[in-house]
Formats: sequence, C-alpha cells, structure tokens
Amino acid sequence: MISAGDFRNGITVEIEGNIFQIIEFQHVKPGKGAAFVRTKLKNIINGGVVEKTFRPTEKFPQARIDRKDMQYLYSDGDLFHFMDVENYEQIALNEESVGDSLKFVKENEMVKVCSHNGNVFAIEPPLFVELEIVDTEPGFKGDTATGATKPAVVETGATVYVPLFVDQNEKIKIDTRTGEYLSRV
Repeated sequence: MISAGDFRNGITVEIEGNIFQIIEFQHVKPGKGAAFVRTKLKNIINGGVVEKTFRPTEKFPQARIDRKDMQYLYSDGDLFHFMDVENYEQIALNEESVGDSLKFVKENEMVKVCSHNGNVFAIEPPLFVELEIVDTEPGFKGDTATGATKPAVVETGATVYVPLFVDQNEKIKIDTRTGEYLSRV
C-alpha cells in the first residue's frame, strides 16, 4: 500500500479497480482547510488521462507492472506473434492490444511486452530504430532555406518526415516515441 502523500511520477497504483500511472502530482497546502494531493493519472489499459485529488492519508495498493523482453516474430492477419528468448514460449496478441506501437519495428527485433496480472496491455518498442527508406521524392537544390521536410516511407510501411537531402535506400535513425527523423546512419 502506498499513501497519496508518497506519490511520485511514474508510480503505478490501483484505484477503484483500474490501474493508473502517476504523470504529475502536486502537494497543496491551502491557507484554510486540510492539505491535499492534486494528481494527473493515466489509465494504462485504455490510455485515458484523468485529474483527481486525494487526502494525503488515503492509501492505495501499488500495481505491479511486468516488462518482459520479447522478440517480435511476425504478423498474420490481425495477430502479432512474440517469443520469449529465454524459454522460447510464444504468444499471439491481437491488433487492439498492440495498437500502433509496432509501426517502426521490423520482424525479429526485441520489444518490451508490458503486462499486469498476466494481461498484456502494451508493447514498448525500442527508443531508437534504424530503418531503410523505401520510397521518397527526390529533393531539389535551393529548397533548404526553411529547413523543409518531405514524407518518406520506411521499410515497415510507416511514413516519416525527413529533410530534403535524404534519398531513397538510405538508412535513417528514428525516435519511436515521437516518430521523428533523427539522423542518417
């Protein structure tokens, strides 16, 4: 059990049967009345963000989130297959639980599978990936005054905006959290 007075960013707690991660918290001591804790919570199952206030003495059970390194094998239709590299067990997840977290992940790459009580709720791709551009328009000389970008399709099928000097068949580094181009490889 963790009290609201001990809340910190990143802690996961169970409130009213839902699992929430603390995004922001603030201890407030008004001039009149009792102190309270103002929080911004993210529901880790559906991704919704809510704001709640608590008395500092309220206690909640801390939720245990398991993050396991698994290898993304392949997708067939609406199922995505992952393998535990330690014991070679395979699991198949549907498109609803995976979401768009695999749009920058190639087959046979490592990802983190997040679960609570055995129920998988999210896939965390690596923070940075290196992918090859399979389709983009050629850049034009003289168009670089504004730091212009152009769309480019990478080998996983996702679209990334890259600078005009990047050409087809080049490898680029991408930040998977924002989907932004970082550099050429």
